[in-house]
Amino acid sequence: MQIIFMGTSEFATPTLEALVASEHNLSAVVTQPDSASGRGRKLTPPPVKKVALEHGLSIYQPERVRDAEFIQILKQLHPEAIVIAAYGQILPKRILDMPPCGCINIHPSLLPKYRGAAPIQRAIINGEQKTGVTIMLMDEGEDTGDIILQKEVEISADDSAITLHDRLAQIAAGLLLEALILAENAPPLHYPQNEAEATYAPKLTKEDGLIDWHKSAIQIRNLVRGTLPWPGAYTYFGEGQLLKVLSCSLRSPTASPYGSLRSSTISAYGEFTDIPMMEAAPGTIYITDEKEMAVKTGEGVILLKTVQPANRNPMNATDFINGYRIQTGDHLFPQKKVKRAK
Repeated sequence: MQIIFMGTSEFATPTLEALVASEHNLSAVVTQPDSASGRGRKLTPPPVKKVALEHGLSIYQPERVRDAEFIQILKQLHPEAIVIAAYGQILPKRILDMPPCGCINIHPSLLPKYRGAAPIQRAIINGEQKTGVTIMLMDEGEDTGDIILQKEVEISADDSAITLHDRLAQIAAGLLLEALILAENAPPLHYPQNEAEATYAPKLTKEDGLIDWHKSAIQIRNLVRGTLPWPGAYTYFGEGQLLKVLSCSLRSPTASPYGSLRSSTISAYGEFTDIPMMEAAPGTIYITDEKEMAVKTGEGVILLKTVQPANRNPMNATDFINGYRIQTGDHLFPQKKVKRAK
């Protein structure tokens, strides 16, 4: 089959590799323009372009995919199908109607749930236990097209947005090849989404990573897992210093009580078992005799494992405690402290 591939991010690269290794003919790869990144603002090609260059594929990087000149270029390639994976631009109807076998899109959720830009992150943040990959016929809506194939995937308790992203990307590549078999001579069999079950996963903002210590330990752990690598979960300590939380746990510490509160213990489910700790304000820090860093939440306790102060490398909680002289009774805050005028 004559195929044009449209994709940009790392999520799309396994699918591109699978298409290269298949019997299909890739007539072109369409990706976003190179973007400036790093301190020197050097132009960096998107991941899909790097893979396409490795395989000597024809590459197009239009600023606007809907420009008439670019649409004419696509027409001259006579695609039988256009495959889209994390491309980053909305396709106009003139492109959607172009290939006889349709524009086939990959979306990393079980549509109609989690339509939008951040389905992987939002699923973890919301505490979902399963998600998946949907292969769909693209229409003019946002992830509203008819479904061709779906595959369900379990979300493990240790999954982050990074690990789940990588797993779904690999699954998507295989599922896409299955869909192309169904689309050999015409648009494949498909069925409409149930609009009554639709939910949305808007793009994350920096503010989405701010930890609210009044939420439960489970909710905060889900936030930490779901916001990696960006924007990352963060809080403030001391005199308003930023602290990123890179990993944490709900498991109880290996042994001893917390600080000077000799009767204090924590259950395996992160619940306080003594009154002093239960009455502590959310965000209160407790240091174990083993130098573990526990934080009181709105419901239960969470153990911080890896943290990163501003302008520092990531460090384990013990090094943070020692380096910044953190003590039992110190607090983490959901916002910077405002210094009062003298």
